[in-house]
Amino acid sequence: MEPATSHPLRRCCQALLLLVSFCLASGAAAYPEGPETAVEAGVLSADVLPLLSQLEQQGWLLHGQMTVVVQGHPRFRSPYQAAASLDPGAGARNTESLDLILGRRLWQDAEIVLVPMVTRGFGLSNTLGAASFPNGEAFRLGTREPYLSLSRAFLRQTIALSSETEEITANPLRFSGPVARERVTITIGKMSVWDIFDDNRYAHDPRLEFLNWGMIAAGAFDYAADARGFTNGIVLEWENGVWALRQGVFMVAARANGEDLDQSVFKGYQSITEIDRFWRLFDGRPGALRVLFGASSTLAPRWDEMTAATRQSLDPPLRAQRHGSKPNFGMNAEQEFTDIIGGFIRFGWNNGLRRNWMFTEQDWSASAGIALNGKAWQREGDTIGLAFNIGGITKDHQRFLEAGGIGFITGDGRLRYAPEKLVETYYDVKLAEGLNAAANIQYLQNPAYNADRGPAVILALRLHAAF
Repeated sequence: MEPATSHPLRRCCQALLLLVSFCLASGAAAYPEGPETAVEAGVLSADVLPLLSQLEQQGWLLHGQMTVVVQGHPRFRSPYQAAASLDPGAGARNTESLDLILGRRLWQDAEIVLVPMVTRGFGLSNTLGAASFPNGEAFRLGTREPYLSLSRAFLRQTIALSSETEEITANPLRFSGPVARERVTITIGKMSVWDIFDDNRYAHDPRLEFLNWGMIAAGAFDYAADARGFTNGIVLEWENGVWALRQGVFMVAARANGEDLDQSVFKGYQSITEIDRFWRLFDGRPGALRVLFGASSTLAPRWDEMTAATRQSLDPPLRAQRHGSKPNFGMNAEQEFTDIIGGFIRFGWNNGLRRNWMFTEQDWSASAGIALNGKAWQREGDTIGLAFNIGGITKDHQRFLEAGGIGFITGDGRLRYAPEKLVETYYDVKLAEGLNAAANIQYLQNPAYNADRGPAVILALRLHAAF
């Protein structure tokens, strides 16, 4: 990605106007039947469907996606800033991702899945300055040139426990078709924790839904991951269509926001338990509740130790002498209300005694929102979303930032504390099968918990193609 030039916000606004003009010009187009409340990945051409189906019949899984996000903001109020601040000057950045999903059936109900991924670009201010960061496609390790990695490489075994079946849909990481309604699934290898945990129909996928980190998952749950968002682990799931129980154990980062994973797997790890309940209300409309419990053992130092060192003008400890534990909690619920409206709510919490280590720097968080399907205005493939997120930190965490401490994503050199608040809205347009574009606006108040800075208005355009 090239550095921002003198008028990055102007280019972002011009692109936004171009997208709106295109949407208005194509308003009379007819669209095929689609999901009622959320746009799901499709195929670029109907001609591809028979090929993909034929490959699956032969035991091969093939999907792919490309997502481009351009994001910028005008100048906002900032009497001071430091190394981890959101840059108050007008600026824009972009991110690009390209995934190729390859799968192969091995034996009865077993498959291996590999996902080579190419990424390029940076988040705003190099993905710094907001705990609820505005771009879920932004890694904390941005690159100017395309970067190739293997994001996922796992083995999955499904064990049928009933003869009754249900269809697997809208999951590009799985073979389509019927599976036993009651089943046990074992997954082992490299993955994202979010491939399995904290799912939500309306707020989980930044490539099609809300962009902000606080909408993708519980911001205060310090999910196991390296700096690119992936880890190694094993997950055991049982589900019967009404209840589900998921248990995972994952490797954790060796350092805060680190690219390497802790190799002391019996000392450094994260355990996550999720209990799901599914139901149908309002004349059979689907809903779900997911409750998550987590326990992390990492080398994260305590906030009070880091604050004491900072006040003495010493470098705060990057790692503790020994592994320490940290509890995490998350909860999310979803419900379809009508043919065109669905909503979600999500909470997160950790005890905030030790430094945030892997996801973002929140100690409590809450979000809620709705998604409105375009069926109401004869554009069934379109979606409008509106949601808010609020997050905060503990007193120990506040004292560290007040003393001038710098975290891996927040730190303005000083702090007048206030909870960080965000409102996000988007309009996602279905241009063709498997091709979507979205305009996104976010209003961020008290970025990085600092009442002296902001608010910031963040504009974004997103283009997503999938097959």
